[in-house]
Parts: sequence; C-alpha cells; structure tokens
Amino acid sequence: EAMRMALRTQQVIAEESNVTQVIDPLGGSYYVEALTSEYEKRIMDIIAEVDERGGTIKLIQEGWFQKRVADFAYETALRKQSGEKPVIGVNTLVEKEEVHDIETHPYDQTTAERQVSRTQRIRRERDNVKVNALLERLVEVAKDDTQNIMPVTIDLVREGATMGDIVEKLKTVWGVYRETPVF
Repeated sequence: EAMRMALRTQQVIAEESNVTQVIDPLGGSYYVEALTSEYEKRIMDIIAEVDERGGTIKLIQEGWFQKRVADFAYETALRKQSGEKPVIGVNTLVEKEEVHDIETHPYDQTTAERQVSRTQRIRRERDNVKVNALLERLVEVAKDDTQNIMPVTIDLVREGATMGDIVEKLKTVWGVYRETPVF
C-alpha cells in the first residue's frame, strides 16, 4: 500500500500538475512568472467584471458567484469524464477495483440513552442562572459585528452549556442559512 501511494504521488505530480511540461519550473523559470502574470490578469478581469455588473453585494443577491462556481464545477466534471483533464486513479491509470469489507457498527440504543442521560444530568447539575446569563451575553455579543463570540462561548462551555444551547441562541440572532439554488 505504501509503494502504491508513493507511485500515485509521482503520477499525480507528473500527470495532473503539468510540471513535466517545463524543464525547471521553480528554478527562476519564466514559467512561474508567466503563470503568476496570467492569474493576476484573470483576477483583475473578474474584479472589473464584478464592478461593471454593480458590485459584490448585488451579484451575491443575484446568485452570480454561485452560478459561476456551479458552471466551473460542471465544466470540470465534463473534462474529467471525457479524459481531457486527467485524474490519476479515476480516468487515468485506473486499477482494477478492489473489494474492501467495511466494518460497520450496529446502532446501539444503550449508547444513545447513555448520552441523553448524560446531557440531562449536566443540565440539571450546572448553574443554570449563570448559563442563561452567559447565553444572553452571547446574543448581545453576536449582534455586534465588532465583537468576538469566542470568549463568551468558551465561558459557556466551561459552565456546562451544550452545543445545542449555544447554537439555538445564535440562531435567534443570525437565523439559519438556506442556500438558494442556482440554475
């Protein structure tokens, strides 16, 4: 397995990175400079396009960025599927598929009951007045973009607040993110 991993690493470098297309890619080569210049130009073109289309916020609201990412992912998938974009072990140098037994662990109701019982015990035994005061402080801090929620979150955990307690309070401030589908 270690030998296969070493071989695959070499194959990825040779086939997927295009490093073999240049004699000395990192030795002061024009290639690195050319790539840097190309990326800089592409980035500046995208920034100019964002500005021309009305700015970042407008384009986020319109789903423009999500559409660009989705389109790129689709184009990349097509290139991989056709073999135009080599991916070692997927569409290039593919080995015969080996069957691996995956050990699964059956659901154990006693484990779930033990965890629920533990959470209930923690909620009973903690100083709920202090936890509730800290949860209200968390809400205040979360409403202020200039403040960091980590110190109060750490205090909450030290006092026995659960992840559920903390997340439910943060939902009251920030809501729940729902991604808008992009077509």
